[in-house]
Amino acid sequence: MLLRMSTLFLRTLREDPADAEVPSHRLLLRAGYVRRAAPGGYTWLPLGRLVLDRVTEVVREEMVAIGGQEVLFPALLPREPYETTGRWTEYGDDIFTLTDRRGADYLLGPTHEEMATLLVRDTLTSYRDFPVSIFQIQTKYRDEARPRAGLLRGREFLMKDSYSFDLDRAGLAAAYDRHRAAYQRIFDRLGLTYTIVAATSGAMGGSASEEFLAATEVGEDTFVGCTACDYAANTEAVATPPAAVGDVHAHPPAQVHDTPETPTIESLVALANDRRLGGRSGWTAADTLKNVVVELRRPGADEPELLVVGVPGDREVDLERLGAAVSPATVSMFDNFAGRPELVRGYLGPQVLAKLGIRYLVDPRVATGTAWLTGANEPGRHATDVVCGRDFTPDGTIEAADVRAGDPCPACRPGALTIRRGIEIGHVFQLGRRYTDAFRVDVLGQDGRPVRPTMGCYGIGVSRAVAAIAEQHHDGQGLVWPSAVAPCDVHLVAAGKGPQVEAALELAEEFAGRGLRVLVDDRTHVSAGVKFADAELIGIPRTVVLGRRWADGYVELRGRATGERTELPAAALWELLTPSR
Repeated sequence: MLLRMSTLFLRTLREDPADAEVPSHRLLLRAGYVRRAAPGGYTWLPLGRLVLDRVTEVVREEMVAIGGQEVLFPALLPREPYETTGRWTEYGDDIFTLTDRRGADYLLGPTHEEMATLLVRDTLTSYRDFPVSIFQIQTKYRDEARPRAGLLRGREFLMKDSYSFDLDRAGLAAAYDRHRAAYQRIFDRLGLTYTIVAATSGAMGGSASEEFLAATEVGEDTFVGCTACDYAANTEAVATPPAAVGDVHAHPPAQVHDTPETPTIESLVALANDRRLGGRSGWTAADTLKNVVVELRRPGADEPELLVVGVPGDREVDLERLGAAVSPATVSMFDNFAGRPELVRGYLGPQVLAKLGIRYLVDPRVATGTAWLTGANEPGRHATDVVCGRDFTPDGTIEAADVRAGDPCPACRPGALTIRRGIEIGHVFQLGRRYTDAFRVDVLGQDGRPVRPTMGCYGIGVSRAVAAIAEQHHDGQGLVWPSAVAPCDVHLVAAGKGPQVEAALELAEEFAGRGLRVLVDDRTHVSAGVKFADAELIGIPRTVVLGRRWADGYVELRGRATGERTELPAAALWELLTPSR
């Protein structure tokens, strides 16, 4: 393959676009790989399409290697299957919906579990047909409320999704392990540094769930690791070690105190220590119980439900963790306290919630027998020695408090958590029978009785992986593509005009004839400095410069990642330049 800069559909930019927020977004735009077409939608230009295709081929090769068979579902999908599984409502505003001229409802596919299940139901009938794994690489659509960061958070994106069907849990576990290992090979080949973390399943459903996160400071996903063991999890999936259960009778009766002008935890702690509330000093925020009122909106429900979440006062309620815990319901902060005067803002305690019929869920640290300084449900008043299990009884526990560096590891006793950021590039799920139950998929078992298959689902964000690679492989001058995904193997730059340009074209044709992917800068209307700047911006792994010593038969070989520059005879180039596969 031979590309000429003089005719290539390409325009590089010297300055960062004003709306580009993260390095991958800035550099992919500046280097001419993509162009914004709409909010959350991008046109892939020739160089970008080459990178996308190379990433796609790596994914396809590894899926085929584990026995996956490629299919292609439609992107325009009927409403009925998604009604059957409940996801038409669960997805809410996150999907694009439309109505055809006959009044039938459709959606643009965000994912295809329903279609895969129906395909298997209509095609396979016997235990002899299993196990089976199918996959597709296709554009998906989600109506992101705030598309941003270029390819990292778009409304239209390329994704690989695969689906395994087995007759028992052992088969599902084996399929899950095969996909997990294939993902490791894929991301290793793509040159990505990543971490596998425990995750939640969300609208997908199922049990076991893990994410593959590419480490980068601009990542939207926050995850944790342990300082003493290999535990790693998305913060939404972190399990808080529960507090020890104590004796509810080991504390004095609750006492109500006047605490004027203390609507915040900080002001309450200061007053409690100043006045020695409850006969003690040394109060900290961790001794207080913060009660946060939120609204849950369940799919299809006409009215929201009030929920109060109790967390230690030194913690904040993390709405993403809370949202993951209550999915498929959505959650928002409640602010209509004027309409609910029985909920005293800033002084709310758990003692009255049961009488008010409001569900109350607490952090695992709020265990039976623990005593708290909390609101007394009266303006300007708080209570001490409010004991869980004696003065109030929660309706359950919930993981909603923020996770912080230094928190104890849920998996080992000496370990502490560290906080990191990353980009989700892959997700694997053990779905079980949620979808085969919904569509009543049964096949003939070996004993002549019906057997219901069990499913796994496995996704890779292919276009997002391109952005993740760009995030991890760039420097101050531009992109630095790994050889496995670079649009070309070598970038030939004619530093002068006339003889050097003709020689560069001849050399490019020779390399292309030997199987190399070649980009040659044969432009005669730009300076050598501009050519070198564009070469660094575009980021092809190796650059061959035909400069002043070309007349003597010498070229300069530059390594984009290492910065090495070596002068050598042109005749020796071929031994150093081998096609990447």
